[in-house]
Amino acid sequence: MNTDGWTTGTLTLSKQEISVRTGLLRVDDLKFYPENPRLYSIVCSQDREPSQEFIQKRLSGMDHVKQLVHSIRANGGLTDPLIVRDGDHIVLEGNSRLAAYRILAGNDAIAWGKVKCTLLPKDISDALVFALLGEYHIIGKKDWQPYEQAGYLYRRKENHGVDPTTMAEEMGLSTRKVKQLIGVYSFMVDHSDDDVTHWSYYDEYLKHRAIVRARVDHPTFDDSFVHKVKSGEIEKAVDVREKVKIIAEAGGKILTTFINDENSLDPCYDRAVARGGDNTWYKRLCKFHEQLGDPDLQHVFVRMQDAHRKQCLFEMKKIAQNLERLMTKIHEGEAQAVDL
Repeated sequence: MNTDGWTTGTLTLSKQEISVRTGLLRVDDLKFYPENPRLYSIVCSQDREPSQEFIQKRLSGMDHVKQLVHSIRANGGLTDPLIVRDGDHIVLEGNSRLAAYRILAGNDAIAWGKVKCTLLPKDISDALVFALLGEYHIIGKKDWQPYEQAGYLYRRKENHGVDPTTMAEEMGLSTRKVKQLIGVYSFMVDHSDDDVTHWSYYDEYLKHRAIVRARVDHPTFDDSFVHKVKSGEIEKAVDVREKVKIIAEAGGKILTTFINDENSLDPCYDRAVARGGDNTWYKRLCKFHEQLGDPDLQHVFVRMQDAHRKQCLFEMKKIAQNLERLMTKIHEGEAQAVDL
C-alpha cells in the first residue's frame, strides 16, 4: 500500500486514544461491513453472511445511495472520509458512501477509483468498533432509525456482554431507554420478524400497561399479535395505540375473541368502544389507577420526607372521601335510571 501523502492523528474511543492514518485507498480494495447496523438491517435477514456483490446490488438500488451518488459527484468527493480497518480493509463506517463510489467508479475509474479513508489499527477490538459506531450514530449524527439503533445495542449486549447501564452512560441515554430499545428488538428476534417497517408496531405494543397486563393473562397474545401484524390485519402502528390498547383494556370475551379469531380487530374494537373503552373519563381513571399501582411511584411515596408524606396522605384521604361520595351518587343515579 502506498502511504505517500497520508496524515496521522488520533481518535478517542471509550476513553482510549487510537492512532489513525488518513489518505486515499482504491475503491476495489475496500470491503463492506455486514455488521454495521444500518447495513445489517438491509442485507442480513438471511441465514448466511451476504456476499460483497449482493451487498453492492442491494445498496445500489436504494434511494439514499442514489442521492449520495449525485451529492458526491456534485461536491467532487467526500466531506468525511470512510472509516476503514487496516489489514482487511473493511469499511466500518461509510458503507453507503462506498456503494455510491463504486457506482461512480464503474462509469469513470480514473476520476473515482480512489476514495479518502481513515485507517484504524488492524487489531482494533470489536468492542471499540461498536463504540465507534455508537459515537457516530447515537451520540452524534443520529441518522440511524430506532430499529437500527436497537440492533446495535442488542448485538453489543448479546455478542460483547456490555450491560445496558454501561451503554447508557456511553451513549448519553437513560438505562430505561436502552432497555426499552433492546426489549423491542429482542421481541422481533424472538418472533422472527426482521421487517424494519414493523418496528413501531411492536414498540407501541410493548409500552402500554393494559397490553402488558393482558400479555401476562393470555400467553398466546404475543403470537396472535405478531401474526396480525405480518398478515396486514393491523394496517398501521397507530392502530395498536388507538384500537389494540382499547381492546386490551376491555378484556374478557372481547380480548379473547381478538386473540383467537382472524380479522377481528375492527369488530372487537367497536365492541370495546360500545362498552365505554374509548371513554375519555374512563381513560383518565385507568391512568390514575395505573399511576397509583406503579411500584416505582409507591416507593417514592414510602421514601418521602415525613412532612411531604403527611401532605400526600392528607390529599389521599380527601380523594378517598370524594370517591366514596361520587360512587354513592353514581349508584343513586343507576337506581333512578332503572325506576325511569
